[in-house]
Amino acid sequence: MAGLGFANPVFVAIDTPDLGHALSLARAVRPHVGGLKVGLEFLTAQGPDGLRAIVDLGLPVFADTKFHDIPNTVAGAAREIAKLGATIFNVHASGGEAMLRAAKDAAASVDPKIRVIAVTVLTSLADPDLDSVGQRGPALDQVVRLGGLAQRCGLDGVVCSAWEIAALRKAAGPDFLLAVPGIRPEGAELADQRRVMTPRQAAAAGADILVIGRPITAACDPAEAARAVALSLR
Repeated sequence: MAGLGFANPVFVAIDTPDLGHALSLARAVRPHVGGLKVGLEFLTAQGPDGLRAIVDLGLPVFADTKFHDIPNTVAGAAREIAKLGATIFNVHASGGEAMLRAAKDAAASVDPKIRVIAVTVLTSLADPDLDSVGQRGPALDQVVRLGGLAQRCGLDGVVCSAWEIAALRKAAGPDFLLAVPGIRPEGAELADQRRVMTPRQAAAAGADILVIGRPITAACDPAEAARAVALSLR
């Protein structure tokens, strides 16, 4: 795993619109994980104050914003998210060079330490899905293409599936942050994920951040589920 500052690579995806439930989950798993990820469902329901409440728990926070708009609009959004204390936020690489550079520059003007990463191909998509939206596949090629664009634009890394880790490491080097959703422990249901891998496999392949949601948050005992994942990585 690349050494980019996360001693524990597990970030738990807190995907709920309920602040109380989100805080309860976050406090339960906090001793066993390296960070927390909050997505659009939470951010839409709870807004800036909700994100600040998660940040105040003291763990690194990945704000899964997935901004994708004209450069000026994304720059404005990037400035605002950078004020809230998140460690990482993301934009869609397919927004293009001007949008990516605008996001990075705007965020850095507020918080030089915040990391801006780019979504390549959603882990719910397979090759036929790319064809249907007019993107050039296969998914691996598109991920590497967009990863190269993000790196040239000065972004800190990308979101990719575990299947693309090796190719991105080869293309982008060891200092490019790879955040990997679609992580499923042995025996877990895939749900709507397609390009998946176990935590140990993904960490061994070179992932910096392992985003794990339902296998932990929907478990009977989320704290124990998080502890089991952490133990599997030792």
